[in-house]
Amino acid sequence: MSTDILLDRPAAGGALAPAAVAAVDLARRYGEGEAAVHALRGVTLDVPAGQFCAVMGPSGSGKSTLMHHLAGLDVPTSGRVLLGEHDLTGMDDKSLTRLRRDHVGFVFQAFNLLPTLSAEENILLPMEIAGRRPDAAWLEAVIDRVGLGDRRSHRPTELSAGQQQRVAVARALVSRPTVLFADEPTGNLDSASGAAVLGLLREAADADGQTIVMVTHDAHAASIADRVLILADGRIVADLDRPAEDAIITALHEAGR
Repeated sequence: MSTDILLDRPAAGGALAPAAVAAVDLARRYGEGEAAVHALRGVTLDVPAGQFCAVMGPSGSGKSTLMHHLAGLDVPTSGRVLLGEHDLTGMDDKSLTRLRRDHVGFVFQAFNLLPTLSAEENILLPMEIAGRRPDAAWLEAVIDRVGLGDRRSHRPTELSAGQQQRVAVARALVSRPTVLFADEPTGNLDSASGAAVLGLLREAADADGQTIVMVTHDAHAASIADRVLILADGRIVADLDRPAEDAIITALHEAGR
């Protein structure tokens, strides 16, 4: 597939949308010879700007490996990754670090908050490290959206698990990243807190055009996405457009056979 095609796909309503992140014939092998593990086997995909894409699959299918490569956290054995206008192929560690700082937001299952900092300080920390100042109005809008206006001075130990994950979501959103990557963002939350976090991600895509790639094992969580990719044995075996939860479960069952 050519890069021109990959970066210019029809979006909803027939309009053309550039890819926020894309992979071309992406392969990742760990080890050599008979002991080699092929985590990704020639994956080609593009995620248009503004799309909320969920990635699922059985354990060992390659879903986390795929996310790590799209986010520039790992280097492929072969193939290419394009993030916005940047081709990650051949980038050195310093360049990849700068690219992640400027273009990538992360929300993980673990909240990864510094215990000595307040909620607001945790939200702003990546931008401060990068030497960037947030837009004051946007910061207020994000803090208000995640419902932390009266908790901004609280430290993580003074926040519930759901509130801590909302801090993590705000931290990822405040820099307006090209792509927000979420790895099992509801894994440590109860159902109500998990639903609230998923609602925030859905709102970011709808209201702000934020591109989101979310790895999850939860079919209900994936059903809020615009698109669901299902991996098996390092390959994409299903690409579902706004599927219902039962359709996702069926596709997962087929992938696990």
